[in-house]
Amino acid sequence: MKLYGYWRSSAAYRVRIALNYKGLSAEQYSVNLVNNGGEQHQQQYSALNAQELVPTLVTTDEDGQVFVLTQSLAIIEFLEETYPHNPLLPTRASDKAIVRAMALTIACEMHPLNNLKVLQYLVTDLELGDSAKTMWYHHWINQGFSALEQLLERHSGKFCFGDSISLADLFLVPQVYNAERFKVDMTLFPNIKRVNAQCLTEPAFIDAMPSNQLDAT
Repeated sequence: MKLYGYWRSSAAYRVRIALNYKGLSAEQYSVNLVNNGGEQHQQQYSALNAQELVPTLVTTDEDGQVFVLTQSLAIIEFLEETYPHNPLLPTRASDKAIVRAMALTIACEMHPLNNLKVLQYLVTDLELGDSAKTMWYHHWINQGFSALEQLLERHSGKFCFGDSISLADLFLVPQVYNAERFKVDMTLFPNIKRVNAQCLTEPAFIDAMPSNQLDAT
C-alpha cells in the first residue's frame, strides 16, 4: 500500500491512525499542501486524485488489481472491511450507527468548513482578514463540538463510544488537534477533552501524530 498525505492534514491523520491500529504498513508519500502553491495541484498528483486533496491510498482490490481510493472515510471503511481484526465499529447495527454519526458530525459538518482550501478562499478570494477567518473557524468548530459533546455525554466511556477505540476516535483526535492550533477554548467541551487525552496515550495515535511524521516542519 502507498499512502499520499501531509503531516498536518487531519484527513490523512485519520488514516494513519487506522493503519497503525490495525497493524498495517504503507509507504508514506508526502504531498506538501503549502509549498509552491500546493503540490496537490501538480499534474502528477491530480492524475491520482482529481479533487486535489489528501489522503490518497493506492492498494489492491479483491482480485489483486491495483486501484486508487480517495476520501478518508472511504479509505478507513475499506481497511475495516478488508482487515477486520482490531475492529473500528461495534457489532450491533444501532451501535455502529451511533459511532458513524459521531464520525460524520466531524467529517461532514465541521471539517469541510475549516479545511485549508476553504480558509485560503476566505482570505484570497473574499479578502477576509485573519480575525474574520478565525471567527469563521471558531463558529463552526464550537457548533460541531457542542453537538458532539452531547453525544459523548450519552455514549462515551474511556473513548467516544464505550471503552473501545472506534471510528469516532479516529475523527475526533485530528479535529481537536486542528482546534487547538486555532486556539479554540477546549474547556467548553470536557468530554471531548477527556477522550482526546485518553486516545493520545495509545501507540496507534501517538505514532500518527503530525509532529511525528517525517515531513513535519
